[in-house]
Amino acid sequence: MLSALLAPGARALEQTDPLPSWNDGAAKQAILSFVKETTDQASPKFVPPAERIATFDQDGTLWVSHPMYTQVMYCLERVAVLVKAKPEMAKAEPFKTVLQVLKGDREALAKLTMKDLEVVLAATLTGMSVDEFNAEVKKWITEAKDSRWKRHYTELTYLPMQEVLKYLRANGYKTYIVTGGGQDFVRVYSEATYGIPPEQVVGTAGGTKFGYRKDGKPFLTKEPKLLLNDNHAGKPEGIHLMIGRRPYAAFGNSTGDQQMLEYTKSGDGARLSMLVLHDDATREYAYGPAQGLPDTKVGTFTQALYDEAKKQGWVVISMKGDWKRIFAFE
Repeated sequence: MLSALLAPGARALEQTDPLPSWNDGAAKQAILSFVKETTDQASPKFVPPAERIATFDQDGTLWVSHPMYTQVMYCLERVAVLVKAKPEMAKAEPFKTVLQVLKGDREALAKLTMKDLEVVLAATLTGMSVDEFNAEVKKWITEAKDSRWKRHYTELTYLPMQEVLKYLRANGYKTYIVTGGGQDFVRVYSEATYGIPPEQVVGTAGGTKFGYRKDGKPFLTKEPKLLLNDNHAGKPEGIHLMIGRRPYAAFGNSTGDQQMLEYTKSGDGARLSMLVLHDDATREYAYGPAQGLPDTKVGTFTQALYDEAKKQGWVVISMKGDWKRIFAFE
């Protein structure tokens, strides 16, 4: 009887909590306090609405990035399509090795060097019109599924971070994705997946060439020319180039996000810099190598980065300790 009387109040409390998938703790409190002090006009740390900018890395921060980045999986699978059109590619490296990966040879994946991946990315991400590329990505992202959960990649976004995005926007913040991934790739699904329109996606960007079709219609062709490597120092550079304002809040998960967090935290007034630590092997993955976690080349979070976070007053989010739920489908 008592539980029945308390239930409505408990439900009401949950509805008023903007971050219900977060456990009560320092990380959740840091977000709530930051929003309160930057949106209260009586606060000395009040931030005018026009200046409320928050940036989020994507891979490993907003959605799953293991065992391999989603865009890389897209590129690997596109190789099979290219080989059908040009069978001679099947005998040439690194495409020969990629075909082994697609057959389930995970050891072959480890053999691919960064130079190999660059060749694959150039072959699968350029040489077509922007419209053709967008259509291909849209088709793939609606059909492809992750090997572990057997769900679409867009279902593997972190519910706690989705709540942060919505909470910030409800309080006048513009939310941007600032990712090392391809800008054009992420823009295809960012609005439907995160509520972030394509013009608020800053990512690694390649060149395009303007031209005309036979019917006179203008179009853009994607070229193998790098304009912005939006990782490490490239992130604050991209923020300046594409946004034009220093963020008041920044969220990341790896060494590639360090400079973005440094840039954010160095501004005046209240600033929030947060890092997601993947320490939950049961519900998601555990990797670092910070805090003795397994080492990885995908989304590396070093002990040096962890120590720097503690030194600089950045908040480290423990996936295991801070998140009640990880995915909406749980």
